[in-house]
Amino acid sequence: MPVSLSMQAFWPYIFIAIAGWLATDIWRWLGVLLGKRLLEESIALIWIRAVATALVAAVIARLLLYPSGALAATPVTLRVGAALAGFLAFLVFRQRVVVGIVVSEAVFLGGAWFGLR
Repeated sequence: MPVSLSMQAFWPYIFIAIAGWLATDIWRWLGVLLGKRLLEESIALIWIRAVATALVAAVIARLLLYPSGALAATPVTLRVGAALAGFLAFLVFRQRVVVGIVVSEAVFLGGAWFGLR
């Protein structure tokens, strides 16, 4: 039996995409326009960079220590070990982000594969 998909079925998703784009794009344009006037060594920019770094660190710590969903079923030692292995690979291979991500994913997936068997 063929399934007919009307535009009405996709309207909520289109609305969410447009609203999300508008809400974030305005701030991006303001950042571009106002960012040209800021000095890289200014107190405001140093504070913004510190807050952004702290937020990223907090999200990573939350994912590692208090995950939800399927990630919560994996041992904390595996999650932290994979993150450390990825960070060490990042440092050893001249701070290449891709190498750190691939190594941490390989360690995590390998540990989850062999740990669940």
